[in-house]
Amino acid sequence: MTFKGINKVYFLGIGGIGMSALARWFRHEGYPVAGYDKTPSPLTGELEKEGMQIIFEDTAASIPLEFTTHPEEVLVVWTPAIPKDSVLLNFFQAHYTLKKRSEVLGMITKDFYSIAVAGTHGKTSTSSLIAHLLKSAGKPVAAFLGGITQNYNSNLILPGKSKEATIVVVEADEFDRSFLRLHPNEAVVTSADPDHLDIYGDEATILDGFRDFIKLVDKKGKLYLQSHAWYRLGENLSIGAGIREYGLRSAGIHAENIIAKPGIFLFDYVGPKAQIKGLELHIPGFHNVENALVAIAIAVDHGVNEEQIRTGIKSFKGVKRRFEIHSAVPGHIFIDDYAHHPEEIKACLSSVRAMYPTQRLTVVFQPHLFTRTRDFAEGFSESLSLADEVVLLDIYPARELPIEGVTSAMLMEGIQAAKKVLIGKDQVMTYLKESQPEVLVTMGAGDIDRLVPVIAEWTDSRTKLSEA
Repeated sequence: MTFKGINKVYFLGIGGIGMSALARWFRHEGYPVAGYDKTPSPLTGELEKEGMQIIFEDTAASIPLEFTTHPEEVLVVWTPAIPKDSVLLNFFQAHYTLKKRSEVLGMITKDFYSIAVAGTHGKTSTSSLIAHLLKSAGKPVAAFLGGITQNYNSNLILPGKSKEATIVVVEADEFDRSFLRLHPNEAVVTSADPDHLDIYGDEATILDGFRDFIKLVDKKGKLYLQSHAWYRLGENLSIGAGIREYGLRSAGIHAENIIAKPGIFLFDYVGPKAQIKGLELHIPGFHNVENALVAIAIAVDHGVNEEQIRTGIKSFKGVKRRFEIHSAVPGHIFIDDYAHHPEEIKACLSSVRAMYPTQRLTVVFQPHLFTRTRDFAEGFSESLSLADEVVLLDIYPARELPIEGVTSAMLMEGIQAAKKVLIGKDQVMTYLKESQPEVLVTMGAGDIDRLVPVIAEWTDSRTKLSEA
């Protein structure tokens, strides 16, 4: 990949999961890389160890000198998460070439055979699974992911030294209509539920966004549609690419003989080109079985054989914060998940129920965004009601300002759990120590992840005490 005339790359918001994957790519390609982020994090620490200069001051004076001497040679990649009044953003806009992360990712997908995975949920796990099946089978694959894969401990997977043409797997993010910048040869739509209504305005408009994305698929390529997504988008989609339907109970690609066990789901894959029995998936969840179905179908199309698929599925360790099991000890189960949409919560908690049907289920949930909480309040209450005990935290605002009347409290009345409380994040550990949960699930896309190591350490100590 070449960017004519560009010798250095600077990232505004380099600590973001998507931005950091691109930063790693450019660093791997030999470009000097630097960037800014609001606060240090474990991820920015890793990027610094990989040789990138990162600043945490929003001042032009803090830009490394080598990135200021020849502005015309510097590409500045930015994310809409950067505030419009940012000193650095305004400085770069006056003197440099700026491109959004989605534009740069689009340029990369134009140069390679690309598989783009879209969906309001499921795209990180699905794209990671696709990349892992191809990579573990020896295929040359690069992947830009929206999470840290446990197998590779990174959000970027790089191709080996194979002489075959590289396949690029990317997450196609619907936020800010980013996915419309891509050039996919193949595409997956895992779900098309309403979300990001602050961007799209209404459900009909976001569905139109997905239809526009589908039109970008190469006419000689393939489109894989999850059954419910196909239903929502309309069965008479007019595109050139061949459509394949998949789903747990789809008439097309589907699963049979699903068995849910603690820490593992067993299933048979049934597709047009292969039937594979007795697959072991060690990232639990009915939704993950569904994600695996489309990953297997794509792998089969790219020449991955049955034994390689069986090995790849069994060896996949998942993505951090996607149904991540921190403790599987009976009576001290602890699972963490990124779920921040009602459908994601429903999928996760339904799977936990199937794994531990007789144990008390406690969920600690931090809503993400005022607009999302307002738009889907009823859905949040309904999905959280799958738990026996709900611990609700304050809304994590992210990029938003507060909206009058929109708080976590508006969810409480609709939650039909046996016990429900609304507490501050600093009260969680005290509450858990009093409650002593049997099966605990933490959920949310905000800073609830900062609690996870603390809860995991406490869970380990509980386990040791019970075994003593």
